[in-house]
Amino acid sequence: MKDKIITISREFGSGGRTVGRKVAEKLGIPCYDKEIVEKVSIESGFVKEYVEEKGEYLSASGKMSTLFTLHHLYSNMSNEDIIWSAQVKVIKDLAAKGPCVIVGRCADYILRERDDVVKVFIYSDEDSRAERIVRLYGEKTETPEKRLKDKDKKRSSYYQHYTDMEWGNPRNYDLCLNSGAIGIDKCIDIICTLEE
Repeated sequence: MKDKIITISREFGSGGRTVGRKVAEKLGIPCYDKEIVEKVSIESGFVKEYVEEKGEYLSASGKMSTLFTLHHLYSNMSNEDIIWSAQVKVIKDLAAKGPCVIVGRCADYILRERDDVVKVFIYSDEDSRAERIVRLYGEKTETPEKRLKDKDKKRSSYYQHYTDMEWGNPRNYDLCLNSGAIGIDKCIDIICTLEE
């Protein structure tokens, strides 16, 4: 697997980010996650916090609020379309550098034309995910179940909007792993041992 590009899509709280980081570490290849946000920020001209907040989710209306930027004035693109275009470029550039793990950001779709990509989806049962987000991120005013539902709904809408495909549909991935049933470490081992 160390000669492949591995994309990790994940349900919120399933441990997909952890799986991606540890797979990359075990294989000795780069992992791109938050680094993508920084690069998209530079490419798009939006501040990092804005890209982080809006770059993987659609607003309730399906479009981000209109904030006029030089990009928007000259290209007539919405802010989210500008971020999407920058994200596509950044992910393709990172993949062109060689084997790596890319977490989220529709990388499975963006790199669909390549034959050296393994597309993974990490999911889990609601109880395991709720326990994990409370343990990692603490209690909030919303219940863990509502946080899970809201975050996954936003990811699903974003994915549907830009890929015209159903997020989490097993047909869109090469491998789907239930981290709640088999554990994070087993997910890592399975991904790392593919094609050995």
